[in-house]
Amino acid sequence: MLKTTPFVPDSHVDASSSSRIAPQDRRVLSETELAQLWGVSAKTLQRWRTEGRGPRYLKLSKRVGYPVAAILEFERRALHISTSERATR
Repeated sequence: MLKTTPFVPDSHVDASSSSRIAPQDRRVLSETELAQLWGVSAKTLQRWRTEGRGPRYLKLSKRVGYPVAAILEFERRALHISTSERATR
């Protein structure tokens, strides 16, 4: 099972405002972790980002992270019932 990494704000960010966000709401997967989870390469995720595809992501300096909530939403939207019909949920 992949371990999720909590987002830790930089020291110059006001910690009092970020402490109001519950830790479970800030879980992110790294590009490598998501690639392993989905069985795709990190290069695929990189290409999807340049094409505007894939789940929403955070980019902080050079670090890319995928919030778990964004991954779940992307997976939900990708559900299909058959080749001609998307799932309604």
